[in-house]
Amino acid sequence: MKASGNQRPTMTYKKSAPPLTEEQIAHFDTHGYLVIDLGLDENFIAALLTKVESLYPDDRLQNPTAPARVQDAWKTVDEVRQLAVLPIALAALEQLFGRAALPFQTLNFPIGTRQLTHSDTIHFNSIPKGFMAGVWVALEDIDASNGPLQYYPGSHKLKEYTMQDFGLEPGYENYRHYETHIQALIEAQALTPEFGTIKQGQALIWHANLLHGGAAQTDLSRSRHSQVTHYYFENCTYYTPMNSRSDKPHFRNPFWIPATHDFDLPDVGRLAILRRIARSLGIKTA
Repeated sequence: MKASGNQRPTMTYKKSAPPLTEEQIAHFDTHGYLVIDLGLDENFIAALLTKVESLYPDDRLQNPTAPARVQDAWKTVDEVRQLAVLPIALAALEQLFGRAALPFQTLNFPIGTRQLTHSDTIHFNSIPKGFMAGVWVALEDIDASNGPLQYYPGSHKLKEYTMQDFGLEPGYENYRHYETHIQALIEAQALTPEFGTIKQGQALIWHANLLHGGAAQTDLSRSRHSQVTHYYFENCTYYTPMNSRSDKPHFRNPFWIPATHDFDLPDVGRLAILRRIARSLGIKTA
């Protein structure tokens, strides 16, 4: 079983001095999450929000219940990229996982997600397992009424459930059935949720196997601006469990979010054409 993957970045990320105490590391190990203060400047946050706002759907203010998010805004909004590679976040992740963190995806939200409970290990995983994390940054104060993150402390210690564990075929078309099984698991385990009511500039780091989702947003007149960055870690192979079988992982070849603003994006269209040509010639590709 062989994967072709961008396993080592060509750039060097800046990291701060190790920011976490032994108590904070122990909290993460026990509960599967940790809240830290990133020390963000208010002007930086304001600039990020202003630039990302133009990327959201035009009608979102007329329909506050409609889902709205922007994936990988780091490609066009440099403040999003800067937040994804923030030295204190990278240093904290390295303390928690013992390997250098590699950011590969950003998601920006203007409102609460109301996303059903899941584990990120159904979307992203690694070989060896366990080297993936999410960092959710509050870009404004978040409380119980504007749609906080909902998570289940300690659930990261459960097994990593796959589609096959629930008798499901791989593929996003079966994801809603996965969500149903996860909800049944929560009820069977009598798990109790907590909520990410954190202040602007704070971040909640979660373990990939922590069960989490988006709580209801009861005040639809309010925003809930936030950014999620997903990270893998160095010296791993990466794959998508939702599209995998136990004997056939669906490998990923992440493009790491650049450490600096002067970068070139890969020519995805050209790569796709080359892969199709290779497959037509019987050459295996990722």
